[in-house]
Amino acid sequence: MGTGGHGMQQGATMESNPYAAPAAAVVDVAVSEADDLESRKASRGKRLGASLIDGLVNLLWLGPIFAALMMRYQARLHGMPAPSMAGLLTFLGAVLALAILVVNCFMLYRSGQTIGKRALDIAVVRGDGSPVALSRYIFLRVLPVVLLGMIPLVGRFVGLIDPLLIFGKERRCLHDMIADTIVVDV
Repeated sequence: MGTGGHGMQQGATMESNPYAAPAAAVVDVAVSEADDLESRKASRGKRLGASLIDGLVNLLWLGPIFAALMMRYQARLHGMPAPSMAGLLTFLGAVLALAILVVNCFMLYRSGQTIGKRALDIAVVRGDGSPVALSRYIFLRVLPVVLLGMIPLVGRFVGLIDPLLIFGKERRCLHDMIADTIVVDV
């Protein structure tokens, strides 16, 4: 009976010992973080919306360049020199493209968001929930899909498969799988 009493006393001492190891298992914490990350995944609709907004933002620089090309084409049809306005529009388009690229890169660096993702409160993070580096975003998330898209025949399939994978169980596109990224609500 003395041993049983001693065991209880030792248990009580361990409980009140401020230097004792914590009782929580680390595995439980990792599982809850993974579950939390899974529940924070952005919806397919939000991802589509962000992509559409980013596409509209790109029209800001494509518009002036397209207008300049049309002016040059019309002038060439009529045997006239290209108007100086075409040059100004081309310059404006190039400046806008550079500005949008810089803004998106800065936002990706700071928060894992593009203009469209920021508008819909979603962001790109690593598969473990940590921030995504700009270099990973560019060289593993964007560049491989762009390069694969340039391969004759293969490019068409990659361009189709990449966005269609969003309808899988994981809700991740090909570029997400290559870069080990996910898009989450913020």
